[in-house]
Amino acid sequence: MNRIIYVLALALLTSCSTLTKSVKNESVFSIALDTLTLLDQSRNREIPIAIYKPQTKHPQIVLISHGYSQNEGRPYLGYSDLANFMASKGYFVVSIQHERPTDSLIPEKGIPQIVRRPFWERGADNILFVINELKKSNPEIDFKHITLIGHSIGGDMTALFPQKYSGIVYKIITFDNRRMALPRTTYPKVYSLRSSDQPADPGVLPTEAEQKKYGITIIKLPNTIHSDMCDNATDKQREEIRDYVLTFLKD
Repeated sequence: MNRIIYVLALALLTSCSTLTKSVKNESVFSIALDTLTLLDQSRNREIPIAIYKPQTKHPQIVLISHGYSQNEGRPYLGYSDLANFMASKGYFVVSIQHERPTDSLIPEKGIPQIVRRPFWERGADNILFVINELKKSNPEIDFKHITLIGHSIGGDMTALFPQKYSGIVYKIITFDNRRMALPRTTYPKVYSLRSSDQPADPGVLPTEAEQKKYGITIIKLPNTIHSDMCDNATDKQREEIRDYVLTFLKD
């Protein structure tokens, strides 16, 4: 059996206490948190995930891919504020741990689009495996409207995924992906939040003409730096990010 090899924790959570003005009158769902590890036998790779499950029927699914942490800690748990918020709004949220302690570190030298590509490829494969496993264990989910969210290198994985595996995801939302070019497409829908301190490499972001042609949304957060686009954010930054993400999800 290659789906779940062990369950780490199970707990009930309440909804986020701070809601943006635009969503105060919407339904708020209770959330069940389940952290577990999947095993991809074809690659002999364990993939820890955290599931934020709303108590609602046929939810849309959102998958989060974390930023780089040099194989230390558990960065997939570092987006709990946003994950809890989305789940409280009725989305089935899954945060994926892409790094393992035995993985090689990302090269600091060389052309990023070449030397880092294998890490993005592995991340895209992780995402696909998790989607396919969830289809088996949670058939009630709406898999016709899958949204991917990724921060930094997780954003590069997110940008790569629909270009490697077409026709699977409905929307992608990146937080400051800097190396992998965003797809120039109308499907999936493409959104990106940009930090105030870290520029993207040339060609990563679409031009204004491309944004208009494909309906791509690029928004700069003038008061949020790259490393704060996660649970490191202040309450005000978290509120802004939540508000934009919920708007993208409902677009």
